[in-house]
Amino acid sequence: MGKITNFKELATTDLRKAALEIAEAGFEAIDTEKYVKKEVVLKENILTVKGREFDLTRFERVFFVGVGKCALEAGRAFENILGKKLFGGIVLDVHEGNLGKIKTFTGAAPFPEPRNIDATAEIIKLLSSLAEKDFVVFVISGGGSTLLCQPKELVCQDEKDILQALFRAGANIEETNTVRKHLSLARGGHLAAYAYPATSVALIFSDVRGSIEFVASGPTVKDTTTVEDARLVLEKYGIEKSTGLKIEPLETPKGNIFFEKMANIVFMDNITALSAMSEKAKDLGFDSDIHTNVLEGEARDKGKEIAINLHKTDKKTAVLYGGETTVCVKGKGKGGRNQEVVMGALGEVGEGELILSFASDGRDNTDFAGALCDKITNEKSAKLGLKPEEFLKNNDSYAFFKEVGDYVLTGDTGSNVSDLIIAIKE
Repeated sequence: MGKITNFKELATTDLRKAALEIAEAGFEAIDTEKYVKKEVVLKENILTVKGREFDLTRFERVFFVGVGKCALEAGRAFENILGKKLFGGIVLDVHEGNLGKIKTFTGAAPFPEPRNIDATAEIIKLLSSLAEKDFVVFVISGGGSTLLCQPKELVCQDEKDILQALFRAGANIEETNTVRKHLSLARGGHLAAYAYPATSVALIFSDVRGSIEFVASGPTVKDTTTVEDARLVLEKYGIEKSTGLKIEPLETPKGNIFFEKMANIVFMDNITALSAMSEKAKDLGFDSDIHTNVLEGEARDKGKEIAINLHKTDKKTAVLYGGETTVCVKGKGKGGRNQEVVMGALGEVGEGELILSFASDGRDNTDFAGALCDKITNEKSAKLGLKPEEFLKNNDSYAFFKEVGDYVLTGDTGSNVSDLIIAIKE
């Protein structure tokens, strides 16, 4: 059984079924526990991570620290791989679950709560206790920015207000995470600094375009942004004025010494999913094109653009996209980037065409993973007397898709490599 729990309800045409099968191939490729077991091997005390070797005989103790939406699944895999070699560790995830030697904490997302601060403090305490003969395996994944909340003077509600203001203003992920790095004593390279002088390897599950220093706000990566960069973002979007807060950004660790014994490895990204989706499309008889894995821009505009570009392709074509769009929130409705992408495409999608957009973590700012649209969606909308433009105006894509029924349900997937989009023509 695949990840899409309402597959049968959605798969009412051959084209819909094909699009959903392509999406399932993407989900399968980024299954965290399976992927870790495939790419990480321990043999005769040599731990091999995607071809990089670490001799565990050099160390007295081995720890695991996982943060983000992939942490729990990865921790389960590493307990199996490391066995008796594992001394202990901590997982901080948005999902609930128990492991053996690894302590588990469940944090809140997309906005921090006091429990995030408490769990992050436990991670800092563990890392600060390490010695030169210790070895740490980190897993860093999307969602980690919110989870690693460790303010100096602000509180959770302050950070929530700042983030909401940035989201409403349409700040992109690099801008948002530049600010986040300078609001916490656990992001922007801080975890690497706490772990020093232990030797560490960080497996980065990337859900953003560009530098890995923006994945979960880069807790194990030397930060290239500064306090001044954070201030410029805050000024650009008028955040102090809109929140009424006096914000004093914190500096991140800049000393090279803290990163000399830290190996950061891009372990998984959306190309992993897109490549599998492309192969599945070909197996189903479609020409396949990975158009981009770094899509960005206003969600509804990109949806419309994707639908218009689909008109220009040949029949039996699947065009694939990965990335993270932005929603400039002006209304009071409920929804997410993927649902707005699809609503943006709705007015343009033609006969024999379909657009499917979904969040790889299974949550598009709601319990829907995303949505699809085709001629059937337009017909349902008209029959119900709905006006899509009114829902878009109020940023209420969730209510629209709840009415027409063309939402995608998966629940939490335990994976996170950005959003994924399928534009397909029969």
